[in-house]
Amino acid sequence: MILTTDIGNTTMTIGLFTPGGQLEFRGSLKTDRNKTRDQIAIDFLDMFRLNGGDIHSVTGAIVSSVVPPMTAAAAGAIKRLAGVTPMILGPGLKTGMNILAEIHNQLGSDIVASSVAALQKYPAPIIVVDMGTATTVSYLGKNTYEGCVIMPGVRIAVEALSGRAAALPHISIEDPPSVLARNTIDCMQAGVVYGNAGMIDSIIDRMEEAAKPAATIVMTGGNADAILKHCRHRIVYDENLLLDGLYYLYQKNRRKRKEE
Repeated sequence: MILTTDIGNTTMTIGLFTPGGQLEFRGSLKTDRNKTRDQIAIDFLDMFRLNGGDIHSVTGAIVSSVVPPMTAAAAGAIKRLAGVTPMILGPGLKTGMNILAEIHNQLGSDIVASSVAALQKYPAPIIVVDMGTATTVSYLGKNTYEGCVIMPGVRIAVEALSGRAAALPHISIEDPPSVLARNTIDCMQAGVVYGNAGMIDSIIDRMEEAAKPAATIVMTGGNADAILKHCRHRIVYDENLLLDGLYYLYQKNRRKRKEE
């Protein structure tokens, strides 16, 4: 079994795959950069127990992290529990993708993993929208990462608005009754939902003007479900895109290491 772990700024997501690529389970934990290796190991054990998994069935692992203080601790936890040293997504791992970036290692490992999965699963050119702590929109050619835009994520924007405007309350992200909202909470929810949907539609249009129309537009990330249905483009929702990408990267680099 292959253990995939994505450490994001808000959430750490775990996926367990069969050798053939079937996702047995996925689970999410709150990211806490202050946790020790042993505390993370306990979290992993609890997640396996919750989902009926066996940590001792793990024969390989890969970690993607945008939270450097947690990377080594998570890798150490996996090593202690499963007895395998996980691959760390970063310089040295082969992606099979030509990254057109001025500095390759500045591209987030989560973006790399999602892009690799998108190129494996969908016709190119592809636009990938990842709605996590930050919202990123990436344009992919045939096996080529062309570039992206990075914007404040949905929840960051809402928290900033509530935190900086004394008269505005903290709100949940829900569908507003109308774009013509008539009370403060509905007005804020309309702004969040329709504002983000319109922003994404506009970025997609601009990317297609700068390159060429996408054959596939795919959206992933924890905030996707609230926004996707209000976008005007035809967009595929893929909840497990990033975990699939980690699985593909593990298999690609495992074969390469065997050949060496």
